[in-house]
Amino acid sequence: MKTLKSSRREFLKSSALATSALALPASSYSAVLGANDRINFAVIGCGGMGTGHVNSLVKRSPADNILVRAVSDVYQRRVTRAKGICKGDGYLDYRKLLERPDVDAVLIATPDHWHAKISIDAMDAGKHVYVEKPMTHTVEQALQLRDAAKRTGKTLQVGPNGTANDSYWQAHEAIKAGRIGKVTWAHGSYNRNARTCLFNEHQKIDPTAGPGKSGEDYIDWDMWLGHQWGLAPKIPWTPEHFFRFRKYWPYNGGVATDLLYHKLAPLLIAIAGPNGEYPHRVNANGGLYVEKDGRDIPDMFMMTADYPSEWSIFLVSTLTNDAGLPDKIYGKHGTMELGGEPSLRWNGDFKEEFKAKNDGKEEVRLPVKPRRDLEGNFIDVLRGKDKLACNAALGCATMVAIKLAVESFRQSKTMLWNAREEKVRAA
Repeated sequence: MKTLKSSRREFLKSSALATSALALPASSYSAVLGANDRINFAVIGCGGMGTGHVNSLVKRSPADNILVRAVSDVYQRRVTRAKGICKGDGYLDYRKLLERPDVDAVLIATPDHWHAKISIDAMDAGKHVYVEKPMTHTVEQALQLRDAAKRTGKTLQVGPNGTANDSYWQAHEAIKAGRIGKVTWAHGSYNRNARTCLFNEHQKIDPTAGPGKSGEDYIDWDMWLGHQWGLAPKIPWTPEHFFRFRKYWPYNGGVATDLLYHKLAPLLIAIAGPNGEYPHRVNANGGLYVEKDGRDIPDMFMMTADYPSEWSIFLVSTLTNDAGLPDKIYGKHGTMELGGEPSLRWNGDFKEEFKAKNDGKEEVRLPVKPRRDLEGNFIDVLRGKDKLACNAALGCATMVAIKLAVESFRQSKTMLWNAREEKVRAA
């Protein structure tokens, strides 16, 4: 079997699927695989999420004709564990993995502050990239990564789960057809509540590991920080930061980037389309009300964003109560609730206008069809069988809004986006 030619260009699909080729450079068409070509994968970042991806990719290898050839992590124990799962090679330095000509695509599941650099390095090395959410750690990195995808012509898939849910894609077609009138606002939430905060429980500290240890206990702390590339400040070995990075600003944006990124990206698909939309103005509030364990991030976070096409969104993420807001979109003529099959219902004085766009009905449900998960979607895109669930444009637009919200919270200021200059400023 032949493997994917890494030197070829591809950002979504072939001209045979032109109807699905939204936001694709024409140069991408030349890299589409045949249905029987094996795709060779590597996984960079083998903590909990990355190891889950290694397991998943190995399990789907026979049906999807893929092979996990290599893994990389700065913690030797994680490298050894992942190697045992995929029966491939392992590296402490991801750059050695990227030198391999037999790797076609990499899946990146590192802490957020590394997402942009590794993704760009991988595309420059001729690899296609699936990067976990959030797309990056900063706005500047998001723009750089978006532009690198255009420059290299490589496929870049970003990983917010809801984008693979057909409900949001069907919602977009209905909104585009005017079935609830002009959309003016939407809301959603992603909440958790546990006796032991999941940012602690799911990220247990290994007291035997560290940069001064040997063998399986060795961690390349300087590499993990990335201070030599300006990715995070240089500090002494701090196990809490390494194992529970989601609690600290230098590496993460807290619940906003970890959870609300999952919410905003699919809602942008529904309202704005596959490439999303950049915000105009963003505000956030909240605080650290319960989980007072030395973390930086809030346990209560609320954000609003206003968009140039004249609609607003309200999103909530809390670690103190898991009752949440449904994903709901409000139009002038009707209201749409998402989740399973989107439900549409008339509103206010506009029953007749709603009925005129919905086959004379006062309430309708939109049928949805099964879609592949994000890994399967990425594999299908590389073979020219689908369009990306979350492309670079949508990933970047989502990242800008989420990061502006983080900065609004941290600075206690309204944050504005200059679309012409692609710059952030405080109001």
